[in-house]
This record gives sequence, structure tokens and C-alpha cells, in this order.
Amino acid sequence: MRSLSDIHEEYDFLDGDERYRLLIELGRELEPMPDALKTDATLVRGCSASVWVYPMAQDGGVLHFLADSNAAITKGIVALVVAAVQDRPAAEVAQIDIAALLAPFELSRQLSSNRTQGVPNMIALIRETAARLAAS
Repeated sequence: MRSLSDIHEEYDFLDGDERYRLLIELGRELEPMPDALKTDATLVRGCSASVWVYPMAQDGGVLHFLADSNAAITKGIVALVVAAVQDRPAAEVAQIDIAALLAPFELSRQLSSNRTQGVPNMIALIRETAARLAAS
């Protein structure tokens, strides 16, 4: 997965439809999430499209996320969120201001509120999971 700064560099260079295409491409680059993990327990509430996030604790307390959506652009937004936290220690993920890292993308200006309304819920789920895992 590309770093968030690399993604932003490309995103900032593009405009309009090209940004949509980049988001769709990012969604396609997400690691595949098995259908068996797409359950009510991994479903992010409040999203206009279905979004699933599955955290996996790896050696050393590092978190690795599988995520997916049934909508192409939403899946790209999911990829941005995951890029901000992927393969970092749980304690670090719990402290990251993910919304601030996504702010340069100005998603609320580029996309309808329906597409971005679930982002805070996804961020909260990731941070709460990371805090719980860091504490154990």
C-alpha cells in the first residue's frame, strides 16, 4: 500500500474526475477482504454504502487492517483511512489524528456528504480498537 503522503502528492496534482479515478484505483489496491469477514460485527455504522473493517493484531502489537466497501469511491476513501494507520503499533494508531491526516484531501469539498458521512465512524472504530488492543 502506498503511503498517505505519496497518495496526497498524486491527488493534489489531479482535479475533478481524475481524483475520482484515483480513489477508485486506491480501492482496487486494497488487500482483498474475505467475504467470511464481512459480518455485522465488522460493519461500520453510519455509512451510506456498506463498509467493513477488520483489524488484526500482529507481532509486536502492530495492527493490520482488512477493509472493503460495496461502492467504488467509498472503497477508495476506506483505502485512504487504512493508509494512515496500516501496519503501525496499536498504541500509535490509538493516538493518531486520522481526520487531520485526511484534511489535505478536502474530501468534503470533493465528494457529497453521503460519501463521507461514515468516515468519522470508521475513524472512531479504528482508534477504539487500537486503544483496546494497546491496553491489553
